[in-house]
Amino acid sequence: MSDDNRRNGLTYRDAGVDIDAGNALVERIKPLVKATRRVGADADIGGFGGLFDLKACGFKDPVLVAANDGVGTKLRVAIEADRHDTVGIDLVAMSVNDLVVQGAEPLFFLDYFATGKLSVDTAASVVAGIADGCRQAGCALIGGETAEMPGMYADGDYDLAGFAVGAVERGDILPKPDVGAGDVILGLASSGVHSNGYSLVRKVVERAGLSYADPAPFAPGTSLGAALLTPTRIYVKPLLAALRETGAIKALAHVTGGGFVDNIPRVLPAGTSAAIDLDAVPALPVFGWLARTAGIDQAEMVRTFNCGIGMIVVTAAADADRVAAVLSREGETVVRLGSLVADEARPRTLFDGSLSL
Repeated sequence: MSDDNRRNGLTYRDAGVDIDAGNALVERIKPLVKATRRVGADADIGGFGGLFDLKACGFKDPVLVAANDGVGTKLRVAIEADRHDTVGIDLVAMSVNDLVVQGAEPLFFLDYFATGKLSVDTAASVVAGIADGCRQAGCALIGGETAEMPGMYADGDYDLAGFAVGAVERGDILPKPDVGAGDVILGLASSGVHSNGYSLVRKVVERAGLSYADPAPFAPGTSLGAALLTPTRIYVKPLLAALRETGAIKALAHVTGGGFVDNIPRVLPAGTSAAIDLDAVPALPVFGWLARTAGIDQAEMVRTFNCGIGMIVVTAAADADRVAAVLSREGETVVRLGSLVADEARPRTLFDGSLSL
């Protein structure tokens, strides 16, 4: 190769990938990662894989449970509002809440951050949220991947995926085999829209002619972007406390995409359906605003959004008050939503009453 070719040769940075920026991000986030340390993980990053010592956690006959998810188009709101500090919490929540519904304790988490051009500040803000979510869930952030892919994403855009692994003793896996008619359904309040239905949310914002910098019509003193980016509630620690102290929880259902309609039946046996009193649902102001602004009917609301309930708890009628007391003590808002009923149709969600929208 001639000297001229060497002088004019391309580098990886010329192609749009900045290895130095990636290394700077790793150094920036190391303290955040270390703050998620827990038994079984030293929380160091930089190797080719993350290590976790399951034996150190004291499990006797564990079954591993894995889940992965993203944040969906809620990321579009974060990007347009230029607020990146909470979507990492959402990322963790979507996976760890899915683990705990099977009775599992989340152990460790890995993330994937992909972008066209790496902004160290933006990525560090996202990872700070991920670390916060891991601390809330009691799991260690043991690794991840940052991918800078020029040409794949528009300027300023990025995408997230998260992967969580937990463990549960073989005899404690949920749902229990004795779930059936007569059991009580408790609901745990959500913090907001959580991380589902944002394609519809964004369409409502567009129809209303609002920007994410405008005041939120349903949250005085808060911008619309900040209000819609309220992070998904992480239910792990309260639910683990109730599981361990009472032993009375028969089933759990995380209310995500598909709302009440599709998620509750996933944990019900054949011949059983869920009867929900919608009058008991503590519908948050954001849901009323969405419904009124876009004329969304109740059937669409309960199949798209959590409508104010982010987690479903099923327990025997005799144990409902005891389980609710532990969850309330642990900081959850608990409401009695209904009960399981015998139903010859496939498991489904039956509704009575109306949402307060």
